Amino acid sequence: MSAPSKLLVFAGSTRLASFNRKLAHAAADLARASGGEVTHIELADFDIPMYNADLEAQGTPADVMKLKQIMYEHPAWIICSPEYNGSYTALLKNTVDWVSSPVKSDPAWQDGNKAFTGKVVGMLSASSGALGGLRSQSHLAPLLLNLQCWLAPRAFALGHAGDAFDTQGQLINDKHRSNVQAVIDQVLFAANRLAH
Repeated sequence: MSAPSKLLVFAGSTRLASFNRKLAHAAADLARASGGEVTHIELADFDIPMYNADLEAQGTPADVMKLKQIMYEHPAWIICSPEYNGSYTALLKNTVDWVSSPVKSDPAWQDGNKAFTGKVVGMLSASSGALGGLRSQSHLAPLLLNLQCWLAPRAFALGHAGDAFDTQGQLINDKHRSNVQAVIDQVLFAANRLAH
């Protein structure tokens, strides 16, 4: 039996009380409990400025290079996407813009799609509203497809997220946990199949 694919989990938010950061934590815990090799990162831990080609011309920031490598090394991803004004966050778009930008001075990173091509991505979202951030997923999907990612058909949008987590940040409802687990399982299954 082949080793499980390495799974990268992150949220497109840095807000301390973010529902999507809670959802990313819960998803990472579920994936680990089912035997996955999981890396859970916080975008707040990376010093990444707003993308600017003039700034980039002075040299790609070190934390962008670090994030490129992390994303490249993980064939499977779970992205928890908040919804701002019916779409994904500026933080998430800025991260994608930096990571997908070619580094002309570095032969290993001259292909801007290198960190994205062939990744299997599962989309999760959470919000206090009834739709659970579903519209952010509908905008994120074509962005990821344009970067040559594979999207898992299963996705989950957690509505009324203010009541969905316990004091430890875990999902209270069994149905919510099973929906998140279904996305994780599909992403890992597809990543393992594509690796062969």
